[in-house]
Amino acid sequence: MKDFSYITHSHPAFIENLYRDFVQNPESVDPDYRKFFEGFDFAVSNELNGNAPAAPAAGASVDAGQLAKEFSVFNLIQAYRKKGHLIAKTNPIRERKNRGANLELKYFGLSESDLQQSFAAGQFIGLGTTTLQNIIDRLQVIYASNVGVEYQYVMKQNRVEWLEKEVESTLQQPLPLEKRRIILEKLNQGVIFERFLHTKYIGQKRFSLEGGETTIAALDTIINTGAEGGVQEVVIGMAHRGRLNVLANTLGKTYEQIFSEFEGTAIPDQTMGSGDVKYHLGFSSDIQTASGKTVNVKLTPNPSHLEAVDPVVLGFCRAKADVMYGSEFDSVLPILIHGDAAVAGQGLVYEILQMSNLKGYYTGGTIHFVINNQIGFTTDFDDARSSDYSTSVAATVQAPVLHVNGDDAEAVVKCVEIATRYRQEFNSDIFVDMVCYRRHGHNEGDDPKFTQPQLYSLIEKHANPRETYVQYLLKNGDPGAQELAKEMEQKFWNDLQERLDEIKQNPLPYKYQQPEQWWRSLRRSTEEDFDQSPATAISADQLKQLFDSLMKWPEEFKPLRKVEKLLQDKVKLYDAEQKIDWATAELLAYSSLLTEGKDVRMSGQDVKRGTFSHRHAVMFDETNNKEYNRLSRLSDNQGTFRIYNSLLSEYAVLGFEYGYALANPNALVLWEAQFGDFANSAQIIIDQFLSSAETKWQRMNGLVMLLPHGYEGQGPEHSSARLERFLQLCAENNIIITNITTAANFFHALRRQLAWPFRKPLVNFSPKANLRLTSAYSHIDQFTKGGFSEVIDDTFVKDASEVKKVLFCSGKVYYDLADRQQKEARRDVAIIRLEQLYPLPAKQLEALYQKYSNATWFWVQEEPLNMGAASFLQMHLKSINYGIISRQPSAATASGYSKVHAQEQAEIVETAFTV
Repeated sequence: MKDFSYITHSHPAFIENLYRDFVQNPESVDPDYRKFFEGFDFAVSNELNGNAPAAPAAGASVDAGQLAKEFSVFNLIQAYRKKGHLIAKTNPIRERKNRGANLELKYFGLSESDLQQSFAAGQFIGLGTTTLQNIIDRLQVIYASNVGVEYQYVMKQNRVEWLEKEVESTLQQPLPLEKRRIILEKLNQGVIFERFLHTKYIGQKRFSLEGGETTIAALDTIINTGAEGGVQEVVIGMAHRGRLNVLANTLGKTYEQIFSEFEGTAIPDQTMGSGDVKYHLGFSSDIQTASGKTVNVKLTPNPSHLEAVDPVVLGFCRAKADVMYGSEFDSVLPILIHGDAAVAGQGLVYEILQMSNLKGYYTGGTIHFVINNQIGFTTDFDDARSSDYSTSVAATVQAPVLHVNGDDAEAVVKCVEIATRYRQEFNSDIFVDMVCYRRHGHNEGDDPKFTQPQLYSLIEKHANPRETYVQYLLKNGDPGAQELAKEMEQKFWNDLQERLDEIKQNPLPYKYQQPEQWWRSLRRSTEEDFDQSPATAISADQLKQLFDSLMKWPEEFKPLRKVEKLLQDKVKLYDAEQKIDWATAELLAYSSLLTEGKDVRMSGQDVKRGTFSHRHAVMFDETNNKEYNRLSRLSDNQGTFRIYNSLLSEYAVLGFEYGYALANPNALVLWEAQFGDFANSAQIIIDQFLSSAETKWQRMNGLVMLLPHGYEGQGPEHSSARLERFLQLCAENNIIITNITTAANFFHALRRQLAWPFRKPLVNFSPKANLRLTSAYSHIDQFTKGGFSEVIDDTFVKDASEVKKVLFCSGKVYYDLADRQQKEARRDVAIIRLEQLYPLPAKQLEALYQKYSNATWFWVQEEPLNMGAASFLQMHLKSINYGIISRQPSAATASGYSKVHAQEQAEIVETAFTV
């Protein structure tokens, strides 16, 4: 949408010459001029001939002055499309600030004297030849009333034209009576539900939807419109405001269940979740649409961290599309309900938008519905953002925004209809910004007048959306609206009272989907499950077949010579020493699961080759850069191996992968940090989902996090993955924490994730230098028997009775200690590896404590004393008496000087063998 103001005031002859150029060769003029001239010819030809247009002959005469005026009107129409949202009456409470739309006639070379003149340009707004006044009236109704359409940054012309057609046809059309009755019913449900709770549970927190109840009508419309467009499943993510209303009136959670949560008598139920406040819980239901279609609707559980649920919803939707719908994204619709302060203030929103069109994270488009309360807790929007709109971030991915007055229920419904059709048509993101208000403070016990006295004086006097709509219906020819509204209100109130009095409400029927059946076949873990790991070995024949497959590539493929030599060296190692390196062990774990029919998905920054150039799961042809996935040709009917180099994001990407794993228990889903400390950026997902969701919401998850960790002189930013933080989160067998030292044990740890009859997140502190340490390689026998070893006893010591000192440790430091032990032939010192830190294998350690009963025990770690596992072990390992050897307590994780690092490392080893 170009700005033609510079040409509007040009001499008519200039526009006439442009027109003649168009007549001679339409391709020679700007596409927007061409659009105008084609429309002008069409209109003039129809007016003169009464039939289809004929292109004017070269040199045909036109009235230059009239042509220039027509162009001015066309420019006015384009300006309304581009800037009308700046003057639209989208705020139901207060006047919007003048943002300089400059839509007055004088800016287009027009004046009031032109208002009654007829213009063929009217056909561009669907009116045909008509007066300028009629054109402006139509533009005002569509672009400057209760809806503001913002899409001037959309570059794809087919989308622009689609939007213009949809907006200009939909917004001015009256709704049929039946649809109006449905809107009224949904508003009635939303308003009366909140009023009932406010009356019965005075002062209790519920984060009401009051002021934004039109959301209920909007969600009903999205689900029904989506079903007509092929949507079979809707997944909703939202924060707490309005959540109870959505649960009750969109998903059909019974009022009895909701009331019992208020009364404090709710019984934890695995289908709903437990251990969290009522306005954080999730729910699922099958909804019958007006046309008789069934749509599976889910509201995902979430914490109070606003927007944290967004990537979880998207990952969940991607998994469902992959597993259930053959990656047909039209079938699964994500809806993210944002608050205005959060959508503007939380960087996670930007991250998920940058994901939206990436191959590894594409979900076919998201509908972003903003409940714009014009306030964040107590902060007015003037203090909450620098952008014009809370939704201005949408422009980064050319997502259109429909700003709409929340008091105009019909306009809201029309906007979400357009948004849903747009998403299905173009499989791209779109925003609906419903400007409304929050009747109470941040919660029902909070007085908003402390900070916004003027605003809340207006809100106190303002009718709710239901009352506003009833008045609208009465004014617009529905005389029975008042009586119908009263009847609906009384019936709904009585229904609520009956349900509060424990007269049962039947929940909506629900049929579990295949992935949900897989989850239901699993069970919760017990303490005994962690005494010993299950067998995860594979046969020697299978190992050989998978290894050979990994070391081959198509004849026409030419790998980089360095990579080819790397694979040849792996083959030599296998043939000569019967050993397997770390990277190959990892790929063998994935390969074995794939041949068992499981899927594997991995993402993170640079995971295809690996940050440390060790994995090379995907190779690149050095002649044409084409990719070859080394795990794609293992066997017939194998599972799918999906691996994606991610965008430079941890928060959103980890949330996405968590959501993906949440949808499918039969897929191994992994996220690898480029360096372990990068997980800091995803701490909210780790705290609120990964470590606590099973307790809060009864949702198991088998996500694997690989966090490179180890002190190698790379400074404070690239040494520690903050082991202590993860161990601090450990309780109730919620997550698995490992720091593994051998290739085979890593192989078994990965396979164990899907071998268990339950799911737990696994956080593995991965090696860096040790990826190529030959001591960490494993003999093939270790892959073909047994399973994961939580503890590895000393293999150098011959006689336990001779051992005077036991050094037990975890991860990389083992090899520094073992090197000293073997160089000095210290058979009086035993070194035990703690491969799994949580759940702590206390029984196995206690057995070794008895074995080495004559020895003094020390825990040895590379990390400073205030970090690593020292504090955790002091808290949880009380049956063993031991000392601690480590770096001195430190504010930073490591020294930035390589010489200092080397000295500190040498002191740890020296102390371990001399103390």
